[in-house]
Amino acid sequence: MLFKIFLKITLLLIFSASVFGQEVDVKGKVRDALTDDALEFANVALLSRIDSSLITGATADLNGNFGFKAKRGQYLLRVGFIGYDNFYKTVEVKDNQLNLGILKLNPGEKTLDEVTVTGVTSMFESDIDKRVYNVENNILAEGGTASQLLNTLPSIQINEEGGISMRGSGNVLIYINGRPSNLSSEETENILSQFPANSIKSVELITNPSSRYDAQGVGGIINIILKKNVKLGWNGQVNSSIGTRDKYQAGVNLNYGSEKWTFNSSYNFQSRRIFELSESLRTTVGDEFSPFLDQDFDTRNRNQNHLINLGLDHHFNENVTLGVYSRFSNSSRDRTRIYNQRYQDAQRNLDSLFVRTLTEDQSSFNLEVGTTLDYDIDTLGQKLYATFSYAYNEQDRIEYFDQRFFDNGNAEIDSKRQDQIYGRPQESDLFIGQLDYTKPFGNGGRLETGIKGTFSYFRPLQTFEQLNLNTNEYVQNDTIANRFDFEEKVIGGYGIYRNNHNKIGYQVGLRAEQTFTDGLDQNSGINYVNEYFNLFPSLFVTYEVAPESEFTVNYSRRINRPSWGQFAPFYNAQDLLNTRLGNPNLRPEFTDSYELGYSKGWAQWLLSSTVYHRRTTDAMTRVISLLQDNAAVQLWDNANWRRDTGLEMIHQLEFASNLDLTLTGNFFYSQLNGENIRENFNNSNFTWTVTMLGNWVIPNVVNIQLMADYRGPIILPQGEIEPIYGLDLGIRRDILKNRATVSVNISDLFNTRVYRIQTDDIEFSQSRFFNQETRIGTLSFVYRFGGFKSKEETKGVKYSDDPF
Repeated sequence: MLFKIFLKITLLLIFSASVFGQEVDVKGKVRDALTDDALEFANVALLSRIDSSLITGATADLNGNFGFKAKRGQYLLRVGFIGYDNFYKTVEVKDNQLNLGILKLNPGEKTLDEVTVTGVTSMFESDIDKRVYNVENNILAEGGTASQLLNTLPSIQINEEGGISMRGSGNVLIYINGRPSNLSSEETENILSQFPANSIKSVELITNPSSRYDAQGVGGIINIILKKNVKLGWNGQVNSSIGTRDKYQAGVNLNYGSEKWTFNSSYNFQSRRIFELSESLRTTVGDEFSPFLDQDFDTRNRNQNHLINLGLDHHFNENVTLGVYSRFSNSSRDRTRIYNQRYQDAQRNLDSLFVRTLTEDQSSFNLEVGTTLDYDIDTLGQKLYATFSYAYNEQDRIEYFDQRFFDNGNAEIDSKRQDQIYGRPQESDLFIGQLDYTKPFGNGGRLETGIKGTFSYFRPLQTFEQLNLNTNEYVQNDTIANRFDFEEKVIGGYGIYRNNHNKIGYQVGLRAEQTFTDGLDQNSGINYVNEYFNLFPSLFVTYEVAPESEFTVNYSRRINRPSWGQFAPFYNAQDLLNTRLGNPNLRPEFTDSYELGYSKGWAQWLLSSTVYHRRTTDAMTRVISLLQDNAAVQLWDNANWRRDTGLEMIHQLEFASNLDLTLTGNFFYSQLNGENIRENFNNSNFTWTVTMLGNWVIPNVVNIQLMADYRGPIILPQGEIEPIYGLDLGIRRDILKNRATVSVNISDLFNTRVYRIQTDDIEFSQSRFFNQETRIGTLSFVYRFGGFKSKEETKGVKYSDDPF
């Protein structure tokens, strides 16, 4: 069976293309501006003048000489070497040969461990199929978590439960260093809380992934790149922060680089106390219930997390590097919550009251280990990359409930008291194996192909015991207690061909994936097995209208497979009046995504705009229904289709060398058709998000960041999430001869990021208010130490701190 699958995929990966273009020889020398010494192994790169993306380049030899081939056109030349200021120059490649002559670099005024930003740099870089945000200098999230950092980026919104959406779509995959996490999508908040914001180097937003990436994730991929220092010698930093209402963070990064070895390590600790408040009012149509259910809860969370990252690379020679890495995380959460649930008559007088007290203990352990192999087959760009990783996650979660009942006179009825123990332990394993191959051609084209296997195993268990008041013994509730063993195996392969012809660049790709899923419901003994094969084409085209002016067109097909949490027929018993239930018959949804973009650069203004359209079939959505006793249940189901059409615009304005402003607007129209679920189960609306991010550098004084955002209403199948807005402020200053940095930031300055959700149905209507602590003040401190070896000590090393 597996052989047939591999054969089928392999046959689909055969691409051929023959587009010929003339190339020009580019050569020159790199020297020290003061001593005139040759700078061996300096990096020379030709960059796009539009977005600074890499076109081609080379490394200087022992005499500082370099040479490479390039297509005719205008480029930005960048020359870099450790300990020296980068050299930039605009060049035009037009003749049969371009001799750049001697390029001289000035020694940097500060060593690398003393570098500080004294001007405003580009907020993001664009490639043909992704946008990269450089977040190392993000002040707004300093001392916070990865979730807080993502919330400062354009196109991303985080909802009241920690879920992430991009351009209005919530089906987003979270990758760490290019690899998916073994935690389920329902635990996005847990994934992001493990990583402090200052451990992140950059964030890649892949809004319309090409065939190179897994087909999973309709809304796109967010790839979080952790810091990995490759300076020579020993170096590192320590950091700590303290936030309002008991929020603490501390960590250390330690790195070493030599000719043959690169070692990087980090440890981070977080302890954060967070409060949550919620109120809701449900109005029911019908005579069998009290018409009003007035609810509120008050929550106090205490989260702690230890995170360790280790990595070791061995450079066998200039062509082969073998790496091993590991990540360990141990976290805990203590939670207390008090629910007040009031049944009221038509005049809003009290009929009865439940007071439900929750005490929760949760702990989890996450381990990931893996190895990578980079093999540069030749100097022309032919490469082989292989990786294998294993991740294990274990979670213990137990909740204790004490529920008391009061009548309409506020008198407690002891016979209706409930004492419950709710256990939700789970384990998961994730195996990933991947092999990628890149082959450049003499005409400037490049073929990329690869194969990947992803094997996931989830073992969630649910127990629910209730105290029998007569016997004083706990009795298992077999309706709620259950176990659901879920396996998902995805075997995929892809092929991509990329080239340029005059002013047109293109990338065409095809991905094939075979999926096996198997879910066993222990209560019923039913085995839910599914197997399907799908093709996922992608096409990206760019047209350079003029220097720094470009159109892009792209298309891709995606899939969103149900997670185990959406499959598992578990009742969520935390709040028995508002429970959730999985659907083992849920089908995957498929999305065709189209984009048309235009970018234009001026001296002090960069414009990037994209019109996009997504059409999703079998759209997975939650449906809320009423049960007996006015309890509501959310059930996953497949709606006919969903359509999203929008316009995203990014304006980056540089008013001066030390002052810039980035304005992002996303305006989109959404439609959902669920007539197959229920009559008139349709909804649509027009909404928008607007974000403003400003940077002001006062030289030798402080750096200031300010962000304001507004998100319009978001449609739900039975209502909408009302608009939300906020303002963040951050200030940073370098001290101790630029070896240390102190910063202060305040998130949600005016405490306005409060979620209000309106739900309307033929049986009921409900309004809900939810406020998770968002106004947080943080004081952070970072100290950098160590540095890199001198030129004489680094002779023979073929990599630098600024690789192209």
